[in-house]
Amino acid sequence: MLMDEELNVTYIILDGHVEINKYRFVYFFMMFTLYILIICSNCIIIYLIWVHRNLHEPMYIFIAALLVNSVLYSTNIYPKLLTDFLSETQIISYSACLFQFFIMYSLGCSEFFILIGMAYDRYVAICKPLQYPTIMTKTTVSIFLLIAWLVPASNIAVLAIGIAKSKLCSFHLKSIICNNTIYTLQCVRSRLVTVFGIVSYVDLVILPIVFIVFTYTKIFIITYRSCKETKKKAAETCLPHMLVLITFSCLGVYDVITARLEIDFPKTTHFIMTLQIVLYHPLFNPFIYGLKMKEIYKHLQRFFSSKNDLTHQI
Repeated sequence: MLMDEELNVTYIILDGHVEINKYRFVYFFMMFTLYILIICSNCIIIYLIWVHRNLHEPMYIFIAALLVNSVLYSTNIYPKLLTDFLSETQIISYSACLFQFFIMYSLGCSEFFILIGMAYDRYVAICKPLQYPTIMTKTTVSIFLLIAWLVPASNIAVLAIGIAKSKLCSFHLKSIICNNTIYTLQCVRSRLVTVFGIVSYVDLVILPIVFIVFTYTKIFIITYRSCKETKKKAAETCLPHMLVLITFSCLGVYDVITARLEIDFPKTTHFIMTLQIVLYHPLFNPFIYGLKMKEIYKHLQRFFSSKNDLTHQI
C-alpha cells in the first residue's frame, strides 16, 4: 500500500503493464502517435459537421456527439497512460482512479444511448419519411442527447460513490487503467453495489442493445420489400452504425465479464484486450463514418484537396 500520510491520499499500483521497462519508449511512441491521430481525425469530422449547414441534420449531429465522446473518452485515459509508460512506478491516487472509472463508463454507456438515437433516426427516415421533419426536430435531438449523457452519468456516479465507501484489502490493480477490475480491490463486495451494478448494466447496455437490434431488424424487414434505391440508402446509413454497435458491444462484454467473474486471463492477453478497448472506437469511429457516410466523405475530400491546393500555392 502506498499512502501519503500528510495529505491522507491512498495510491493504487497499476499492475497490468507487460515488460514496461523493456518497451516503455516503444509503447509511448505508439500510443502518443495514436492519441494524436484520434484527436485530429475526430476533431476534423466534428469541425466539418459544425461548419457545413447540409450536415446539420439529426443523423450527423448524433455522429458528432459520438465523436465528441471519443475525444473525451481518450483524453480521460491517454495522458495518464502515456505518463505511466515513462514513469518508474505506475501509480494513481484512489480518488483519481474512481474519477477515471466514472468518466470512462459514463461516456462508454452514453455511446449506447447515442446509438439508440441514431437507430430511431434511421427508422423514422426510412420507414416514415413523410413524418420525419415533424418527429426528428431539434428539440427531439436535444432530448436524446441530454438523456444520453445524463442517465449514464447519474447511474455510474452512484456506483462510484458506492465503491468509494467500500474498504480496500488490495492495492494492486491488475490493469493499466481504472476499469471494472477496481471491484477486485475491495475486501467484501457490497451487495447493494453489486445489485445496483447489475441493474445499471441491464438499463445502460442490455436494453439499449435490444432496442437498437430490434429497430434495425424492423428497418431491414421493411426495406427488403422496398425498391432497390431504398435498400441502398438503408445499407449505406445503417451498416456503419451496426458495425460500431457490434464491435463496441463485444469489447464491452469482455470488459465486464472478465472483472465481474474474475476470469484469470494471461497478463499479456489482458493487456492487449485493454488496449483494444481504449483504442478501437476512438480510432476507428471517424474512419467508419468519414469513409462510409457519403456526405461526410464529400466534405472530407474537399477539405483535404483545399489543404493540398494551399500547400502547392505556398
